[in-house]
Amino acid sequence: MLGACAGVRLRKGRCTSFAASHRLNDIVRAFRRLAPAAAALAFVLAVVGSWIRINGAGMTCPDWPLCHGAIVPTLVGGVVLEWSHRMLALVESFVVAATIVSGWRVRRQIVGLTPALSALGGIFVAQVLLGGATVRLGNSPISVVLHWGTAMALLATLTIVALLAQFAPAPSALRPRGETPAALAFAAILGFITMCIGSYVSSSFAGLACATFPDCDGTLTGHGTAQLVQMLHRLGAASFAIAACMATVSAVQTGSARVRGAAVAGTALLFVQIALGAANVLWRLPTALREAHAANAALTFIVFVAAAVFATIDPLREPAHEAQRTAVPARTAPIS
Repeated sequence: MLGACAGVRLRKGRCTSFAASHRLNDIVRAFRRLAPAAAALAFVLAVVGSWIRINGAGMTCPDWPLCHGAIVPTLVGGVVLEWSHRMLALVESFVVAATIVSGWRVRRQIVGLTPALSALGGIFVAQVLLGGATVRLGNSPISVVLHWGTAMALLATLTIVALLAQFAPAPSALRPRGETPAALAFAAILGFITMCIGSYVSSSFAGLACATFPDCDGTLTGHGTAQLVQMLHRLGAASFAIAACMATVSAVQTGSARVRGAAVAGTALLFVQIALGAANVLWRLPTALREAHAANAALTFIVFVAAAVFATIDPLREPAHEAQRTAVPARTAPIS
């Protein structure tokens, strides 16, 4: 068949069908490589950006999109860090664009991909614009919250696209599957809100507004705005922990193996995150712990996003007690 089709250009017929199918397979393979690469780069970009701001280098390029009026500025001091971050963002732009283009060409083969790619395009444009606005606003707390929040929304969307690319669920996979997908998604949303409050705490230098943990200098609400925001962050973390534990219990009872694994891993990371938060307060915000806190927050969030996706596309697992109750009793031989 290949020999017969070599060098032949036909509008119709089996040769054209084979060539079209081969091209489609190539696009699918490229998409399955690009999507996880874009998600991984988005995670690295967010963590590096946080690290640069924590180390006081976020405004070493005071203009945007240039740096000190040049495409390639004099690379000294913190300029090296900020300019390198922008170059990494530029690489991510090309990878995301290639992901959207390749994914759009195979969107009819993967259920749920069209809305995910549409959301990805809008969020990516917003993130680029917010990157410039953050510089123009001098890394003000509100601009940092918006930039970090959009970065996490971008990371979550890329994670969803990457999972859809890898597992290509059938249309029947999106049927209602009990409470577990919603519970995991709700936990992820609480994690997102907690991170955004945390980014405000960090960028407004309120990380040590409360010198004690888990209370705030003997109170639950603190005194003044800085302490109130700090306690709102802790309240968000507590709410996230409760929702995550409840969602994990549901996942263990009814979810597939990868739903259970992702939910348990996310909850474990969440408790590591709480420990990091306490350590930051007790040890007076060492730089390494601050960055570990930010990076682990992003990782915990996307693990819960992945768990929610798996719970949406995987079939339910019947609990053991339900399986025993509905099982047909085995016939026994009559006693003679």
